[in-house]
Amino acid sequence: MPDPPHAAAGPDTAVDENRLEELIVEAQTTLPFELPGLASRCASALGLGTALIYLVDLQQELLVPLDETMEPLLVERSLAGWAYRTVTPRVADVGDDVIVWMPLVDGAERLGVLAVRTASLDGVRMRRSRMLAYLFAMLITSKRAYSDWLAARARTSTMRLPTEMLRAFLPSHNIGSSRCVSTAVLEPAYDVAGDAFDHSVVKDILHTMILDSMGHDLNSGLTTSVAMAAARNARRGGGDLADVVGSVDQALAEWLPDHFCTGVLCRLDAVTGVLRWVNCGHPPPLLIRAERVLDGVLDSPPQPPIGLAGQLTPAARKVHETALEPGDCVLLYTDGVVEARDADGAEFGLDRFTDFIIRSSAAGQRPAEVLRLLIHAILDYQRNQLRDDATILLFEWRPQYQ
Repeated sequence: MPDPPHAAAGPDTAVDENRLEELIVEAQTTLPFELPGLASRCASALGLGTALIYLVDLQQELLVPLDETMEPLLVERSLAGWAYRTVTPRVADVGDDVIVWMPLVDGAERLGVLAVRTASLDGVRMRRSRMLAYLFAMLITSKRAYSDWLAARARTSTMRLPTEMLRAFLPSHNIGSSRCVSTAVLEPAYDVAGDAFDHSVVKDILHTMILDSMGHDLNSGLTTSVAMAAARNARRGGGDLADVVGSVDQALAEWLPDHFCTGVLCRLDAVTGVLRWVNCGHPPPLLIRAERVLDGVLDSPPQPPIGLAGQLTPAARKVHETALEPGDCVLLYTDGVVEARDADGAEFGLDRFTDFIIRSSAAGQRPAEVLRLLIHAILDYQRNQLRDDATILLFEWRPQYQ
């Protein structure tokens, strides 16, 4: 929804800049559980009335208020959820007031929504509402790195220990730049053990990775965690793609010699569109171009799983390369996605999987929303009882948006 027509600030929209400065300074030391009060004080200083913060839960089904006296809202069937799903503001009349539902977004990551209540709405108040949402998105991102309270507010169930350990290593679900975006989901949210994803942007290079460790216990989570740590260590040390895979091989062989995982590691040059990848015993990546899957484009000769260094693994992994076209999407997934079964034993399957992504993208859904809808469709298909972890990572090269 676009802003209302611009209006000059009048007496009723004047801002006490000294008070606003005090609140911004206060925000630096505000504890996470004090954010609800700070939000309303900032809103008042901006002439807006009150503000409420809602964070999305782990499974992106609920918008959970930071005010513990209030009830969550459904992502699927609420105006707040509409703002979250579309990443656009929504406005509702409530008695004599107006509520503006502002998406809380940090970069490409959707955090939740901010409900701003004000007596009236014009261009000035709409812009201030958006500024307030930007501010609190940054505050939430910085404070949730150390806040167990914020983490607990986003949970609706008890998390198993292997999942707790693995989630400590996971990055944000969505990252991006002006040239590329990467988004990922994984389920079961509270019981995942062997699956994981990673993505990072280093200057103009997007690094992505998906892993599937054998088993479903603490050792599986430990295997994946060591693999992720080794990959990041090599990446941050300036290693190329072959170096990264080799480092993971060596780390698992040294520290967990009886464990291994399959995986795909990719490196996308977001300026040129050159994609390099290594597939280690994993389902091949899929390339989606112009609303269709290009069969076999990212297939490659089989290589052993990661962690078998000195046994089956060659001295150097084979790195493959291709050139993407603007708008291309690359899809990484674990076998739990396509092997999900309904009550009659029929698999969800690769065709249903890719068709869902193509149709949702063609309908104008953002990548993060496409995967949110898809993972819920997979859960519904298997009646919320996944037999195996299901992880999906989708990245898109879009230099036309730079």
